[in-house]
Amino acid sequence: MDPSLLVVVVIITALVFDFTNGFHDTANSMATSIATGALKPKVAVAISAVLNLVGAFLSVQVAKTISSGLVDETKIGPAIVFGGLMGAIIWNLFTWFIGLPSSSSHALFGGLIGATWVAVGSDSVRFGMIVEKVLIPAALSPVIAGLVAMVATFVVYRFLRGRKSGVSGFRVGQIISSSLVSLAHGTNDAQKTMGVITLALISTGSLAPGSAPPTWVIASAALALALGTYLGGWRIVYTLGKGLTDIEGPQGFAAQTSSAAVILTSSHLGFPLSTTHVCSGGILGSGVGRREAPVRWKMAGRMVVAWLFTLPAAAVVGAIAGKIASLGTGGTIGVGVTGILIGLGIYLLSRRKPVTAHSFHVPEPSAPDAEPDRIPA
Repeated sequence: MDPSLLVVVVIITALVFDFTNGFHDTANSMATSIATGALKPKVAVAISAVLNLVGAFLSVQVAKTISSGLVDETKIGPAIVFGGLMGAIIWNLFTWFIGLPSSSSHALFGGLIGATWVAVGSDSVRFGMIVEKVLIPAALSPVIAGLVAMVATFVVYRFLRGRKSGVSGFRVGQIISSSLVSLAHGTNDAQKTMGVITLALISTGSLAPGSAPPTWVIASAALALALGTYLGGWRIVYTLGKGLTDIEGPQGFAAQTSSAAVILTSSHLGFPLSTTHVCSGGILGSGVGRREAPVRWKMAGRMVVAWLFTLPAAAVVGAIAGKIASLGTGGTIGVGVTGILIGLGIYLLSRRKPVTAHSFHVPEPSAPDAEPDRIPA
């Protein structure tokens, strides 16, 4: 396949991934606000989409980490990047279908690592940078966000003791904090797609190694992420908003504020953090911080298992797709057609038991360990 045509294919595929990232991670920003009734579902995703769009223009440090930090951009071609993206997209769609908030970021990293490793060798994967920029932040960020949210929730409820009317007063605070998380999500996650497109352009010589994303790359990634966010990944919003704990306004405010602080700090430092990990940790921490709140540890355990499998599972799919795509035009077309068929199949299966904005009126369970159906009828 002509290299310039292949780059176009990679750019389109990267924007498709960005779109899936948007609807997959909508829950990170707005699940708690929707669960407490601070915002109506459709209003929440509209606000989140606009702020994701704005946030994408605030920084490019994470994009540089991806385009010049995780793999050797001088040894790979666009076919390998294409294979890595397919691995990430397929994992995103699968975890969306089962309603588990896994990391879109780690799906992308796993796909790129697997495709690069199999196609051009392990010496092209910068394992030291992966440990420093991906694995260590992945382990620490949900713990930090959870601890901050736990302490903040405890302090807020101590202050509100005997002042029940104060709980409803957090509505405005929740709207502000959820908006801040949306801004932070746009700042962090849109850059990942920018970095991948920039990596593809560097691999063909269209950009010099170490280049920052061009303006058109920033704008297209921002729009794709915002569109995906607006459509709303209701299956995962349901899990985060109702599956981990019963959320009140002060909890949501504490969880979102702590998550936004962690995400914005990591974006400034160039760490391609998983917003899913951070926001899930914040929600769990807020549940622990409110003494009466049930924390559903079984659901949390399933989420952690999904987190552990995300990077290696996407790496395996990315390795297979990258190897086949690197064989030539036929391989690239075959990978693309297979990816479309898998995506279409998952979508059709999801329509058998759809989750929409109206699903959030389902009554919550009364027992602490009882879990709501992850995919309500």
